Amino acid sequence: GYRIDRPNALFMRDQVLMTPQGAIICRPAMEARRGEERYAAEALSTIGVPIIKTINGNGIFEGACLMWVDRKTVILGTGCRANAEGASQVERELRDMGVTDFIRFQIPYGHAHLDGLMNFPDLKTVMVFPWQVPYEVCKPLLDRGFNILENPHVEEVKHTFGINFVTLSPGVVVMPKGNPLTKNILEKAGVQCIEVDLSEILKGW
Repeated sequence: GYRIDRPNALFMRDQVLMTPQGAIICRPAMEARRGEERYAAEALSTIGVPIIKTINGNGIFEGACLMWVDRKTVILGTGCRANAEGASQVERELRDMGVTDFIRFQIPYGHAHLDGLMNFPDLKTVMVFPWQVPYEVCKPLLDRGFNILENPHVEEVKHTFGINFVTLSPGVVVMPKGNPLTKNILEKAGVQCIEVDLSEILKGW
């Protein structure tokens, strides 16, 4: 059931990492979010999603610290929300299901997850905040034929979370309202942008 003492539980990208074979239940870094895993696992079980792993031991990992590039390639981040042990547990599971290429991303201070700094609005398009996405992350994407959209608009990246959109299908994203410069970049690249007023959610960062 709904738990009013878990106000962050709506951020499911942190709690569940989906793979082609099932879900990895994550282990959040924030103490206030500990225990949400149980409800995520219960909901997944109810709808019949296999759970292939739960991050455990000293591991810390949130699902938004990983992004799929293709079936054999992922971007794997570490930082304040994902430690080396948690990332290692995820890597072992993904290698067992055929992932061979791991692009490492040390998430910089001041950011929790990858999706505030880069995101994929289409199959071969990625938007990045160019000053904090390393060359070692962009180069493998360029080598794979990706179109890189640079978003240099600090206010929209850092405060109104323009890059933190959700891709519904290739070329269609839902994004926070109030990011006109980001929206313009996406639309010029042929991406359809559905804007949603997230002002209440953004108060909680």
